[in-house]
Amino acid sequence: MNKDKILHNTVDYHSDLIASLKDPEEAFGYLQVALEEYQEDNNLEAFLVALKNVASAQGGMTKLAKTTKLNRQNLYKILSEKGNPRLDNFGTILKGLGFKLSIERYNHAH
Repeated sequence: MNKDKILHNTVDYHSDLIASLKDPEEAFGYLQVALEEYQEDNNLEAFLVALKNVASAQGGMTKLAKTTKLNRQNLYKILSEKGNPRLDNFGTILKGLGFKLSIERYNHAH
């Protein structure tokens, strides 16, 4: 099998992911898992990528900027690899995507 045929028959993972994240329930589950993983490994960059993916699926950064009233360039900076968003920014971004922050108790086995 040649390379062109393989590429032709291969689904682009990122495009497929973005398409699936257009569904609010899919986006919700995706962000929940991303946040749970962040709490396990403290990998903020991966959580920021998840937020960017959901934003992309739901109309892009320009739409999110209009919805949140945050500057588009600041959104890119907040969600970049070097981004260090404040809690209020997370709340604003999540609200703009149709979600909210919440707190749950850990179920620690003793």
